[in-house]
Amino acid sequence: MNNNKPRQKQSTKTAEKKQKKGNSAKNGNNNNVGSSSGGFYYSFLTVVLLLCLIQITISAVLNISKIVSYKAKIIQITNTRNAAQALNDQLKDSIKNFSNVAGLEAIARNNLKMSSEDEVMVIINEPKEEESKKKSKKFGIF
Repeated sequence: MNNNKPRQKQSTKTAEKKQKKGNSAKNGNNNNVGSSSGGFYYSFLTVVLLLCLIQITISAVLNISKIVSYKAKIIQITNTRNAAQALNDQLKDSIKNFSNVAGLEAIARNNLKMSSEDEVMVIINEPKEEESKKKSKKFGIF
């Protein structure tokens, strides 16, 4: 009895091996038919992946160009801000000067041509070039 049992196991094992060989032969025929559709599938995937790669490259280039332009704008805005701060400081100094009496007197003398009570203002106008040319033509001088 013991001899029969191992033989049965062996026969079932060989039958399974034969079935696997038959299935692999059938699958080989199916692989040939599937290989043409598989080749198309892989070609399609390759094209799709190439399109994705091109899209990623274009996006990267556009993003880099945006970064460069934004950095240029940041530099320009920073320079404008620094100039505005300098102007603000200058205006603050002017406001401080206007609040002093001496500062107001200087503005009145220089800009408004005013003088204090004890002063006499003498304004000497220098002739302009056009007036001097007209005078020279009247006298016959070139």
